[in-house]
Amino acid sequence: MNTDVLADLNKVAQAIYDKKGFNILVLDVHEISTMTDFFIIAEGNVDRHVRAISLYLQDELIKFGHRPVHVEGDQDGEWIVMDYVDFIIHLFIPELREKYAIEELWKKGKIIDVKIEISPLDQKS
Repeated sequence: MNTDVLADLNKVAQAIYDKKGFNILVLDVHEISTMTDFFIIAEGNVDRHVRAISLYLQDELIKFGHRPVHVEGDQDGEWIVMDYVDFIIHLFIPELREKYAIEELWKKGKIIDVKIEISPLDQKS
């Protein structure tokens, strides 16, 4: 895998984590999808939290030269899809992630191990 792409996936996962997003999953779907190479799927607690994660991600990724080609769902915030061509980010409230279970649609995709820095304050004893 291209190290630049892996670095971008790590940045996205870290940004989601930094905004208290959870259940972060990165899938390599390049062999089974023509729309993108990777899906990043994560959750926020409620719609407002999901919108905040989305805005933060857009701001962070612009710093690295990435702008979304399309963002869908940012009005209601229950399921936001952010298309960055090489990767697509899906942010859900927990109920919708469970309802749509898009991981199951792409279960032939390979799970990518991303690196997330956890601060000592975040670790529970």
